[in-house]
Amino acid sequence: MLDQYLPIILMLVAGVSVAAGIIILSDIFGPKSKNQAKDEPYECGIRTEGLKPGRYSVRFFIVALLFLLFDVEVAFLFPWAVIVKKLALLGLIEVGFFIVILFIGLLYVWFKGGLQLE
Repeated sequence: MLDQYLPIILMLVAGVSVAAGIIILSDIFGPKSKNQAKDEPYECGIRTEGLKPGRYSVRFFIVALLFLLFDVEVAFLFPWAVIVKKLALLGLIEVGFFIVILFIGLLYVWFKGGLQLE
């Protein structure tokens, strides 16, 4: 039974090893120039002047999460589009129902004001 999982385990070990090796090698051989300007947020080698950027509004994050939510749900349409001929009319009805549910969710968010950044 372990023979079935051996390629997966080897690939996982290889991936973790490569990632860890790259991090360790870049830490050993990478440049090590530290100064106060490089330790500041949004580091570009130039000191920031004036006020630092304030906090983002919570609405910004709500819009971002809604975008991810609808984007991921629409991504579920891709597998359906690949086998649409096999699913025939029942598949079309199911996907139509799925899109209607997405549209109702979008309308709900829209009327609640979740898409406004103000």
